[in-house]
This record gives sequence, structure tokens and C-alpha cells, in this order.
Amino acid sequence: MATIRHEFYETDEKVTISIFDKGADPEQVSVKFNPRSVVYQNGDKSLLLEPLKGQIDAEKSDYSVGKVKVEVRLVKMTFGRWGAIIGESPDLASAPSAQASRPKKTQKNWDGITTTILGSEKPVTSEQDPNVGGDSTVNEFFQKIFADADEDTKRAMMKSYMESGGTTLSTNWDEVGKSPVDVKPPEGSEWKKWAA
Repeated sequence: MATIRHEFYETDEKVTISIFDKGADPEQVSVKFNPRSVVYQNGDKSLLLEPLKGQIDAEKSDYSVGKVKVEVRLVKMTFGRWGAIIGESPDLASAPSAQASRPKKTQKNWDGITTTILGSEKPVTSEQDPNVGGDSTVNEFFQKIFADADEDTKRAMMKSYMESGGTTLSTNWDEVGKSPVDVKPPEGSEWKKWAA
């Protein structure tokens, strides 16, 4: 049996293997996923990868057959890098250090931030904010919108205002909740971050 040339790249969640089997017929290709092995078969060509460096989720792993190569995607059971496809290493799925060292994406609790800010608000004097007292109709307008808004709208307003450095105020949580809000200074102005 002929062994096929292959290479791989990985992320913390997945290993992608490119098997260079030009012109492979999707009807003839077979890929079997096991927790610690992958078996590729196409006629007399085969590739056995075992033991895998870590455990995979056989149900979620998949493959696709292209004109030049077959791409096999292995979904890791444990978040982290393997460094190689094959290896006699302790099963990463059961290694507590792999789980503990996982960098976590910090998710801001916008409900908590809103509640904290609203709870700590005190009436502002005209000395603290020049907009208070004089022509404060704009301030009152935004305060009214905020006071009458549902939780998603309040969250959107707080997040957009804080992340944009006060240059954007949005009431659409569906739009704002997906990603960070960009700073949009007024036309002709330049945004500069103050040194802390």
C-alpha cells in the first residue's frame, strides 16, 4: 500500500490535515475517526495516524474532498496546541494542566457594569459638568432615552459609549454586542489616547 504525503496546521480547537491525493473520487474516499486515531483510505492509498497526540471528538470531526487534496478536520476534545499530530503523550483530554492553562476570553458583563454605574450615580452639579444647568436639553433627552429603555438598549448604549471613547452612542444591542465598537472622532479631528 502507498502512503500519501500530508501536512497539518492547528488552532487551539482544531487540527486540519491536508492529504495530497490529487483527483480523489469522493465516492471512493473513506475516513474513519476514532478518539486517538484517523484512518484515510482511497483504493490502494492509505494513511494511518495513530496514536494522535491528543483525543479528538470523532462525532464532530469531518473531511472534504477537493481536486488536489482531501482536507481532514479533527476537533480537539481539549483546548490547546499539540505541536505534532502523532505522539505518545498523556491524553490531553485528561490532563488538568491543559485545562488550567487555557487562555480564557474575558466576556464583559454589561448588565453588571450598567447596574454598578446607575447605582453609583449622584446628581451632577454645573461645576462638574458644564452641560448641566445651562442648555441641558440634549443631556435630558439622552437620560430619558436611557431611563425608558429596555435592558438590551441600556447595555448597547453603555458599551458603545465606553468602547468608542464617547464618540459613538448606539441603542442596537444586536449590532453592538457582536464586536468592539470603533472610535469615530468628529470629521477633521484625530483620536488620541491619553497616557494613564
